[in-house]
Amino acid sequence: MTDNPYEASPERRAKRLAEATPPTECDARVERLVTELIGRVADKWTMIILEVLEEHKELRFTQLARKVEGISQKMLTQTLRQMERDGMVTRTIHPVIPPRVDYRLTPLGLSLGAAFCGVWIWAEKNLSEVEAARSAFDSK
Repeated sequence: MTDNPYEASPERRAKRLAEATPPTECDARVERLVTELIGRVADKWTMIILEVLEEHKELRFTQLARKVEGISQKMLTQTLRQMERDGMVTRTIHPVIPPRVDYRLTPLGLSLGAAFCGVWIWAEKNLSEVEAARSAFDSK
């Protein structure tokens, strides 16, 4: 096993990242970035696009639109632009008619997806407890 958290399986990476001790002092720029990324990744479209691109490696805009059910063309465009700005996806424009644009996750996007695998691990581990709490709340 290596010390590089991005060389292990996504589940191992997520577990290692989730168990890491946060620094006692935080750079204000890092804190701002984390806040922005949580807001963006908590947006369901970004998470779904991350998942779809991880599964399919590279997709044309139209293929991506079909795989991300319920997203409008405008929202897909806005989300992809923001992800590209943040360095999570690359956009390749092919000079053909009709125009073809492909999207692919960058190593940065792949690592963000791996970091958020921790949420899946947490949900798997705590599903029964959350369901019990919801049931108790709903029965009041």
